[in-house]
Amino acid sequence: MRQIFNFIIGNKTFLLFLLLFAISVSLTIQSHSYHKSKFINSANNLTGGVYGSFQNISQYFGLKKDNDILAEENRRLRQIITNIETESDSVFIDTSRFVGRYKFTKAEVYKNSYSRPNNYLTINKGRRDSIKRDLGVITSNGVVGIIDNTSNKYATVISILNKTISINAELKNTDHQGSLKWDTESPEYVQLTDLLKFAPIKVGDTIITGGQSSIFPKGINIGTVESFTLDSSGDTYTVQVKLFNDMTSVGHVYIIENMDAEEIRSLEALNNE
Repeated sequence: MRQIFNFIIGNKTFLLFLLLFAISVSLTIQSHSYHKSKFINSANNLTGGVYGSFQNISQYFGLKKDNDILAEENRRLRQIITNIETESDSVFIDTSRFVGRYKFTKAEVYKNSYSRPNNYLTINKGRRDSIKRDLGVITSNGVVGIIDNTSNKYATVISILNKTISINAELKNTDHQGSLKWDTESPEYVQLTDLLKFAPIKVGDTIITGGQSSIFPKGINIGTVESFTLDSSGDTYTVQVKLFNDMTSVGHVYIIENMDAEEIRSLEALNNE
């Protein structure tokens, strides 16, 4: 202990300089958007590289699970192809919403938080891969989140388990819509709010994206209805939705880019003028 005190006393001038330097850098970053943006991008590069090293090790031990997931996805795709080829009279797949409009990019998750009020993921795709803010992120099972910040090689994703996020969602069978949010209680469940009481809802119904934004196309799976209650106003339901995704174990994701997003936003901006 005495040696520590002696060290501090002997180097007090240098330590004071470091403290004041750190404070000045912090104030500069907070007060200038350009510096703040550069700091976030640099932090993304640094943390992304660190997480990538750990992810490479953990992926080796998770190969069996990843293979099982890929095998199940291949099974579903093969079944769809088989249905198209052999049962074309009974199967119809509407691809008009996706062909030419949406670009899908595969990525790996390097870091995933799910136990905080505001959770994020870090993925190994960034600006050099044409990834930018406000792109949707999904898995073969359902919605994961929305791209927030990007660096050259990495990006952070606002998780669906984040109290600041709100996603347009609907009942698959009836198209009645509401807003999907998270109450921060459990990583297994999110809540669908503002669903009108006239909606014919029952336990087990599927919840999908509503398609009323340029981020997610309509029809991406989210989860199933676990329970529902009328709000205090008596006009709308709050629905407990059990996620299809296991958000505590997300390894591979797909980034969705709506190729018409800029055109849609420009058109909508005219209505706000």
